Amino acid sequence: MSAWSGWYRYRYYVLLLIISLVTVLIFSNKSAESQYNTMSSRVNSPATLVTENPKKLTLTKNVHKTVLDNGLTVLIKEVHTVPVVSVQVWYKFGSRHEKPGVNGIAHQLEHMMFKGTANRPVQFGGLFSALGSDSNAFTSYDQTAYYGTVEREKLPALLVLEADRMENALINTQQLASEKRVVISELQGYENSPEYRLSRAVMQEVFPHHPYGLPVGGTKSDVEKFQVEQVRDYYHHFYTPDNAVLVIVGDCQTEQTLAKVKELFGSIPKGQESRVISQESLVKSQESRVKVFTPSLPHSPTPLILREPGAGKLLQVVYPLPDVNHPDMPVLDLIDYILTEGRNSRLYQVLVESGLASEIEASVVSLQQAGWYELLVTVDPEQDLGKIDSVLQKAIANLTKIGVKPEELARAKRQLEAAIILSNRDITDQATQLGNDETTAGDYRFTDNYLTAIHQVTAEDVVRVLNKYLQTSHRQVGMFEPILQQTKEVGNKQQSSPTKENFSGGESIPPSELIKYIPSYPKETNDSVQETNRQLPQHLTLSNGLQILLLPDQSTPTVTLSGYIKAGTEFDPDQQAGLAALVADSLMSGTKSKNAHALAKTLDDRGATLDFAVSRNGMRIQGDSLAADFPVLIQTLADVLKNSTFPQKEIELNRQQTLTALKLELDDPGEVARKIFLQSIYPKKHPLHIFPTKESLRRIRRQDVIAFQKKYYRPDTTVIVLVGDFAPTQVRSLMQAEFGNWQTTGQPPTIQYPQVSLPETIIKVNPVLAGKPQAITYMGYASIKRQDPRFYATVVLNQILGGDTLSSRLGAEIRDRQGLTYGIYSDFQAEKDFGTFWIEMQTNPEDTNKAIASTRQLLQQLHQNGVSAAELQTAKQTLIGNYNVSLADPEELTHKILMNQVYGLNVSELHSYHQKIQQVTLAEVNQSAHELLHPDHFVVVTAGPG
Repeated sequence: MSAWSGWYRYRYYVLLLIISLVTVLIFSNKSAESQYNTMSSRVNSPATLVTENPKKLTLTKNVHKTVLDNGLTVLIKEVHTVPVVSVQVWYKFGSRHEKPGVNGIAHQLEHMMFKGTANRPVQFGGLFSALGSDSNAFTSYDQTAYYGTVEREKLPALLVLEADRMENALINTQQLASEKRVVISELQGYENSPEYRLSRAVMQEVFPHHPYGLPVGGTKSDVEKFQVEQVRDYYHHFYTPDNAVLVIVGDCQTEQTLAKVKELFGSIPKGQESRVISQESLVKSQESRVKVFTPSLPHSPTPLILREPGAGKLLQVVYPLPDVNHPDMPVLDLIDYILTEGRNSRLYQVLVESGLASEIEASVVSLQQAGWYELLVTVDPEQDLGKIDSVLQKAIANLTKIGVKPEELARAKRQLEAAIILSNRDITDQATQLGNDETTAGDYRFTDNYLTAIHQVTAEDVVRVLNKYLQTSHRQVGMFEPILQQTKEVGNKQQSSPTKENFSGGESIPPSELIKYIPSYPKETNDSVQETNRQLPQHLTLSNGLQILLLPDQSTPTVTLSGYIKAGTEFDPDQQAGLAALVADSLMSGTKSKNAHALAKTLDDRGATLDFAVSRNGMRIQGDSLAADFPVLIQTLADVLKNSTFPQKEIELNRQQTLTALKLELDDPGEVARKIFLQSIYPKKHPLHIFPTKESLRRIRRQDVIAFQKKYYRPDTTVIVLVGDFAPTQVRSLMQAEFGNWQTTGQPPTIQYPQVSLPETIIKVNPVLAGKPQAITYMGYASIKRQDPRFYATVVLNQILGGDTLSSRLGAEIRDRQGLTYGIYSDFQAEKDFGTFWIEMQTNPEDTNKAIASTRQLLQQLHQNGVSAAELQTAKQTLIGNYNVSLADPEELTHKILMNQVYGLNVSELHSYHQKIQQVTLAEVNQSAHELLHPDHFVVVTAGPG
């Protein structure tokens, strides 16, 4: 569950707006995007950097809109490229409809919508999981949305479930009490973040008399006071068909689907005025419209300063803006790109490239009643925030005074257009686009009209809008000044008999009972489901050993690239941990023919991306572009891999950014717990024990960077996967031309991973981070590799244990029944050279020991008794369904093809994986549970306030 209001540039950015993902994406540890954008080899003229005929670009031409008699708006879009369909229900109810005292009730109600209905008194997360649905929900300022993407034959079942909880949700005292604890745990997790705390304070200053100034997720004090009748009344008032939009996108037939929608939703009555929620207590749209540009706008003449425990300094600047439909909003989005997108942007040059800041993030937020432009600058504690603010103000003033260059404006238009196209590759994203446009802007065609408006923006418009909105007198400034605290390690103790939790209570539903509540649907064979997506990638190996896999896909005019080089942190020298990452971070710093700015401009002008990130056993490459710009994406990648020069100035800049990031990690309970967890499992000198330190980073010299790149960046350890709109023959010629002369000598370097035994007993370590209201726990040990014959059985076992935070045993017991955590899940990270099993959870510090004890007891039960036949069948259905759905996402698809090749698997693994899961037996899963679950031998690390 998450709050979300973002637009195209950072659609899933804005930590401060993301509230409560059902699948607990808070643990996903995704690296920040370092977007580099690419241009076509055809032209250099700014006039040709945008689509020649923008009217041809239409995202909604085949959308069918219907309004049922009861007021339900239905949007159906047929997309037959993959055999999946996404169903989303958007309710026009969010934190905007709240006030102090009931802040967070929309978010709390979102949680309750997974607790079951009168017809199905079971956890809906379990039902969605059993369907193999990629399901989630989020609460935002203007709406709450629920979405699920499934194989096409399961569309009727998903519609049944959404219709059921629109009308029949169960909200009782016991469920509310449990879920309130979960919500409070979630809010405490956000409180761990200085960014969240600063933004909350700043937004209250920007919108002191409007709900947009309230935190979307609510406050602990308000959540604790919610009563059952109060939550029920909000449900009955807002969860009605005339206040909802149903979006269906994918492999369906419009007429048949609409008939099914009318059958299931048509009889649900319109909403009536609630008896408890008075007209006065609701924030009405017309009465509360914010006049953000009047001289009486409340703002602080001096910065709001927070001095709290932390590691890095933050500068946040917020400018109030008009609502989403205001004609100036497209201009403001372009201004954002001109100021902050890419290395050649104005603020990047004066803040990041100068060394004053390590990172700058920005977002234009566009809502029904108002919006805002947010700038967030992360800096080292030694820097002066006042000076940085002055530099920021001067850069904006210079843009206003001098104006925008034609190439800057053309580049921003191209970047924004490409971002919109690339964000609509996936079925789920297309449905989200329609739902957000219809509920926020009031028109599902908003994005099409927005694109047209973007192309009409002139340089004069940019200056006019800058003068109108980005004035110093209109802004609110917030500064976070950290009070530095030393992380303390408590324990490293062995403990053999922690307290045990009694599992006999509660209302846990066994899988055999859960299955009967799943709506029926026409069964298709796996062969039928895969029929339209059975094509295997073409495999090409150049004479120098570079492997290329190609999978043409003309569904969208885009290309997705995923690559791998065996040049990970496993090769870091003992005293120079961080070297592999510094090499990857510096690849775009210049080549023999282009300096860093020229490289960035080549990419920025075309609106594509090229990112590099290092893991333990490899360097990952991720790229995206429009199909017309694909050749330059490849040319740029080949140039930086073969010809990087690593200027000393750029290395120092990247080193300083890494040092700042390291300080921030030491203030993050999740990062601290993960690091100490791995170091407690793997001994010194083991590749997984070594992490960068301030000292190791400072030991790295330029010649070390050059030597590492020369030694480990080799074509014979490189794999590149391409999926998208291209002709394979032409791509083969292009790849040969660009990479064929990449030569190396000798055999590829290898490394030996030593065997690691289980801990003799239970080892507990508790690093203390002052000022953190929530604890993060990792528990586990070394486990199987990818090539282990038990791998597929273990995948099924993990799904049952903790693969899903709502439907798994851990989720059902620790989260759903006991309410001890917002999120808990398990994973067997089975890599080619090593494997690690871990369970991760976030808890209130007072609940941590109980959650750990309950988890250990559950592991003991699985180890001794195994799983049931019903659990086995449900888990296999979930895994197969999720896998088939994932193949509809180009980035997921390229990643799967890539890693199959890296692991040495047959190319047919792409379409035989689901068969291998289906063939797993109950005996095999129970054997894995007995052999691989060790409840008396694990490391448990909890990082938090102590």
